[in-house]
Amino acid sequence: MVSRADRSPFAEWLWTVDRFLVAGFIVLMIGGIVLSFAASPAVAERLNIDSYHFIKRQAFFLVPALGLMLAISALNPRYVRRAALALFIVSMVMMVATLFVGMEAKGARRWINMAGFSIQPSEFLKPALIVLASFLMAEGGRRPEVPGTLLSTLLFVMSAALLVAQPDFGQTMLIALVFAALIFLNGLSWLAIVPLGVLGFGGLVSAYMMLPHVQSRVDRFLDPGAGDTYNIDRAIEAFVSGSWFGRGPGEGTIKRILPESHTDFIFAVAAEEFGIIVCLLLLLVFAFVVLRGLRHAAQDSDPFGRLATAGLIVLFGIQAAINMAVNLNLMPAKGMTLPFISYGGSSLLAMAISMGFVLALTRRRPQASRSDSVVVSRLSPAHLS
Repeated sequence: MVSRADRSPFAEWLWTVDRFLVAGFIVLMIGGIVLSFAASPAVAERLNIDSYHFIKRQAFFLVPALGLMLAISALNPRYVRRAALALFIVSMVMMVATLFVGMEAKGARRWINMAGFSIQPSEFLKPALIVLASFLMAEGGRRPEVPGTLLSTLLFVMSAALLVAQPDFGQTMLIALVFAALIFLNGLSWLAIVPLGVLGFGGLVSAYMMLPHVQSRVDRFLDPGAGDTYNIDRAIEAFVSGSWFGRGPGEGTIKRILPESHTDFIFAVAAEEFGIIVCLLLLLVFAFVVLRGLRHAAQDSDPFGRLATAGLIVLFGIQAAINMAVNLNLMPAKGMTLPFISYGGSSLLAMAISMGFVLALTRRRPQASRSDSVVVSRLSPAHLS
C-alpha cells in the first residue's frame, strides 16, 4: 500500500487521480476483450483468416492504450493543451493525406495505411479539437480581446469540412453536437439557441438532400420497406434471441450472419450471448463514467478544465449512446463504435487519449486558501508601494 506521506510521482498520481473513473475505464477495456472473444471469431471465419485474428489485434492495442491513458493522466493542464495542439496538427495533416492516398471503402476515404497499420485520423482529431476549442473559449472569457469563440469555430469548421470531404457524416454530426454543447456550457445566450438550432436542422436537411448514403439510411429507418435493413433486423433478432439472460458464451447463432458484429453491432452480440441484463450493466458503467465526469466538470473552478472535461465526457457519452441506439433501431445507422468495446485500434487508442485527458484534468490539485491569498496580496508590490 502506498502511504500518503510518500512524495514520489507515482504516489502523487495515485492519491490525486479519480480511481473510480480509472476502474470504470479498465472494466470497459476488459469487457471489450471478452466481447471480442464472443463476436470476432465468426467474422474471421467468414473472411477465411485465423479465428482469433481480431482478438489478438485488440489485445495488442489494449496494452499501449492502457499505458497511454495512464501516462497522459499524469500531465498537468498546460501539457494537456500542448499535447492536444500537437495531436490536432498531426491529425489534420493525416486527414488531408487521407483524401489523396487513403484507402477507399464503400465510396469513402477514412483510413490511411502507415507501417502496416490502418489508421483513422478522425478518431484522434476529436479529442484534440475539444481540448483546443475549450481552451480558446476559456481564454475568450478571461481576456475580452481574444476572439475565443470565433477561433474555436474556425477550428470546428476546418475539421468538419475534412470530415464531409471523406465523407463521414456520422463523425461530423458527433463533433457538431459536442461543439454545440461546449458553446452552450460556455454561456450561450438563450436568444442564440433558436438560430443555432435552425442552423443545425438546416445542416441535417442539407446532408439528407445532398448525400445519397445519408438519404438512404434515413429512408430505411423511417420506412423499412424503402431498402435493405438486413443489419438492423439481425441485430433486433439477437436481442430477442438472447432475452434477459442470454444463450451463453459462444452459443450465439445470429452473430454468424450479422455483418460488422465485432464493431458497429457488438452490443447486439452481447445481448444474444450474455443477455439484456449484462447490456444494462454495461449501460450502467457508461452512465457512471458520464455522470462522474460531469460532476467533476461542474466542480472545477477553472473554465478551461470545466469545458474540456465536460466536452470530452459528452463526446464519450454521445458516441456510446449513438452506437447502442443504432443497435436497438432507435436511430439511423451511423457506423459509430462503442467506446473501449468495439474492435479497432484507432478507436481504442484515441479513446484512451481522450479519457487520459479527462483523468489529467480531473486530478485533485491544491488550491490556494483564502488566508494564503490575503498574505500574497499584502506582499505584492502594489500593496507595498
